[in-house]
Amino acid sequence: MPVLGRFCRESYTDPLELYARLKQLGMDLVTVTDHDTLDAAETLRRFPDFFASEEVTCRMPSGTEIHVGVYDITERQHIALAERRNDLPRLLAYLSEQRLFFSVNHIFSALTGRRALEDFDWIEEFFPALETRNAQMLGPNNLAAAQLARALGKAATAGSDAHTLRSAGSAYTEVPSARNKEEFLAGLRQGLGRAHGQSGGYWKLTRDVFAIAGGMLRERKWTAALLPLAPLVPFVTLANHLVELWFARHWRHRLGDPRRYLHARPPLTPTWDTVRWFEETPA
Repeated sequence: MPVLGRFCRESYTDPLELYARLKQLGMDLVTVTDHDTLDAAETLRRFPDFFASEEVTCRMPSGTEIHVGVYDITERQHIALAERRNDLPRLLAYLSEQRLFFSVNHIFSALTGRRALEDFDWIEEFFPALETRNAQMLGPNNLAAAQLARALGKAATAGSDAHTLRSAGSAYTEVPSARNKEEFLAGLRQGLGRAHGQSGGYWKLTRDVFAIAGGMLRERKWTAALLPLAPLVPFVTLANHLVELWFARHWRHRLGDPRRYLHARPPLTPTWDTVRWFEETPA
């Protein structure tokens, strides 16, 4: 819910508490994909079973935005991603050059605004994975993403997209037989990832919004002036719920059978620099 960001942070969860919670749930590896930042990673790098990741807000050539999950990155790579996130061909070239695994997150959600048919062309051509289970997205939205991933032969990922401690670990990615981070990421690249966990829902989102508001009140006492607006929260989350359902239904209808639409269109023509890079890079 973007409106929330005008008044508060997206999460008030302490990174160490988050790590402890995820280990308690039985996670062998832990990563955090903050939006356009590595803040939590600075605290958690000390743990051998942690690796830093990021959800990059990326502008598509159509002018729309998507969220791209990029996994196992360094501070230098984070800076480079920030410099390229508004130029998709440059971003894709850098991700490939650095051999980074990346995915499109919640592609059937209205969270990032409008979508264009051209966006799905780019996804088919250049993105290796789709997030098919997001614990904050509704079941129909996740189902649409899973169907698209299968139709296009994309690797599957999952994430809790948790903004509160209670929701952490409610969706996760498994790579069977992976014994360490390297084998886990290699398995993702080979399409061996399995998405597990819950989808989102109206009550879960409403609960989390109230929890975030509580964190906001503890950190910024002056926001108590907003308390009279609290009764409106269930109505706002209901409106969000209905918009998400409409968005997924609309785009599933627009795409129809993804294979029939995507394979019928002419190939994309990226910028010359991107074409040159892909041609020169060894397999």
